[in-house]
Amino acid sequence: MRRAGLASVLLLAAFFSFSHSLLSQPGALTVVSKDGRRALATTVQNEQDFVALDDLASMFQLTVREDALGVTVAYKGKTIVLTVDQPLASVSGRLVSLPATPIRNQARRWLVPAEFISRALALIYDAKLDLRRPARLLIVGDVRAPRVQVRYETVGTGGRLTVDAAPRAGNAVSQDNDRITIKFDADLLDIAANGLILPAQTAGQGIVQAVRLADATTIAVDLGSRFSSFRASTQQLDTATRLTIDFTAATVAEAAPAPAPGATPAPGGAPSPAGAAPSVPPPPDLSALTQTPSSIRTIVIDPGHGGDDEGVKGPAGTKEKDLTLTLARRVKAAIESRLGIRVLLTREDDHRVPIDDRTAMANNNKSDLFISLHANASFRPALAGGSIYSAAFEPGAAQAARALAPERVPAIGGGSREIEFVPWEFAQTAHLEESDALAKLLEAQLHGRVPLASRPVDSAPLRVLESANMPAILIEIGYLTNPDQERQLASAEFQNPFVQGVLDAIIRFRDMLDEKRRPAANGAPK
Repeated sequence: MRRAGLASVLLLAAFFSFSHSLLSQPGALTVVSKDGRRALATTVQNEQDFVALDDLASMFQLTVREDALGVTVAYKGKTIVLTVDQPLASVSGRLVSLPATPIRNQARRWLVPAEFISRALALIYDAKLDLRRPARLLIVGDVRAPRVQVRYETVGTGGRLTVDAAPRAGNAVSQDNDRITIKFDADLLDIAANGLILPAQTAGQGIVQAVRLADATTIAVDLGSRFSSFRASTQQLDTATRLTIDFTAATVAEAAPAPAPGATPAPGGAPSPAGAAPSVPPPPDLSALTQTPSSIRTIVIDPGHGGDDEGVKGPAGTKEKDLTLTLARRVKAAIESRLGIRVLLTREDDHRVPIDDRTAMANNNKSDLFISLHANASFRPALAGGSIYSAAFEPGAAQAARALAPERVPAIGGGSREIEFVPWEFAQTAHLEESDALAKLLEAQLHGRVPLASRPVDSAPLRVLESANMPAILIEIGYLTNPDQERQLASAEFQNPFVQGVLDAIIRFRDMLDEKRRPAANGAPK
C-alpha cells in the first residue's frame, strides 16, 4: 500500500477456485458461461500453458482439419489457419501472433497455447471469450465476473476494509452476529483464493479475524472480540465500484469477559467469590452521554486532475496530477494515524475524475470537510508561493438558493415533513463562513513553514467548490512553472511541513466547530 504510517496492510488479489470436484482438476481452466461451469484441461510445455484443439472443438463446436502445412480451425464459415513451426495464426486472412508454436504431442493431439483462445478464437466466435490467466478462468458470453481486490489496514485503533470490484458491481452489506457479509450483484467473483486469511499481526488486533469467500458471489468477514461497530460506504470510480467498511474497536470495558457464574462484580471491577456478600456496584459513568461528538468524522481530499488530464507540467517534467496525488496520500495518512478521522480520496490512482463527481463523492459520503489540491501556473516564471481559496458567488446567490419553496415529502411512520431543496451549484453558499475560517486557519499554520503568495487567502468562482455541501477549500500549493519551486514542491523539505500545517489547521478547525456546538449541546444559547 502507498499509505504511510499504517500499522499493517493486507493486499489480496488473486482468484478463488471452486470446491466442486468438476472444477478442482489440477492445471485446468474453469470455463464459465450462463449454462454452467466446466473444466478445460491444460498441460505445461516449456513453462507455457497449452490446451488441446480437440477439447476446444468439443467445447465450442469447432471443426478441426489437418493437412500437410498445418491445421485449420473453422467455426460457422470463419477459419483460423495454424502453420507448423510458426507462432502465428491466420484469422480470416489476418495474422495474429501467439506466445508459442502449436505442437503435436506423442498421442498425435494438436496443442495450442492458451492465449490462442483470446487472440485467435475470440475473433471468430460469436460470444465474448475473456481469458483471465492469473485466475485460470475463461468467461464465455455475458457473465458478470468482476475482478475483486481486497485490502485491510489498521487506522488508529480501528480498521478499514477496502473492496474494489471492476467492472462496477453493486453490493449489499449486512451483519449476522459475528459475521459481516458482502453480497455482490454478479454471477461469480474473480477474487483471492478460498482462504482470505489475515496475517497474524492483523488478526491479533481482534477486530477482523478473517476475510473469505462464503460462496461464488459473497465475501464473509469474520469479526473478532474487539469489534464494536462498522460503517459501510460505496464509491463509483471510473471503471470500478469501491466499497469501504470502517470498523470501530470496542473499548477495554466493552471487550472484557463477563463474570463467571455465581460471581458478583466488586467495586474495583473484579468478581467477588461465589457466596460472598454482594458489594454495591459503583454508579454508572454517564459522562459519555453528555459529551458532544466531534464535528469532523469524514474528510474528502481531492487530488486535482488525473489520467489524460495532467494539469500543469513543470520545466523539469513534474506533473500536477502526480504531485497532488502524492500530497493527498500523505495528508490522508497523517490525518488517519494522528486523528483517527475517516479520509477518502476522490482518486487513489492515475485516472480522470469529472469535476462534478469529485464534489458528489464528498456529498454522498456526508463528508464534514472537502479539500482540493492543485498546483499553479503563470507566464511569469518567477512567480511563486501557495494560495488558499474558498468559493465565490455572484451577489444574491445565497438568497436565490434559499428562495426555493420547501416541498413536503412522506415521512417514515406516516405523515409528511418539509424538505428544503438547494440547487446543486449553490450548495456551498450555506458554508461560506466556515470555509473562509478554514482558509484563514490554514494560512496561519502554513505561514513560516512553506512559501505563500503575497495574498495567500482569496475567493474565486471555482466549480469544484460550488457544489460542496460542507466547508470546502482549494489549495494551490505553489507554481510548477517556477523551476526553483518545481524542485521544492517535489521535495520532502516542502511536503513534510505542508502536511503538518494542513493537519494542524484541521485540528484547530475541528476544535473551533466543537466549541461552537458545545453551548448548544448543554442547552445554553450560542
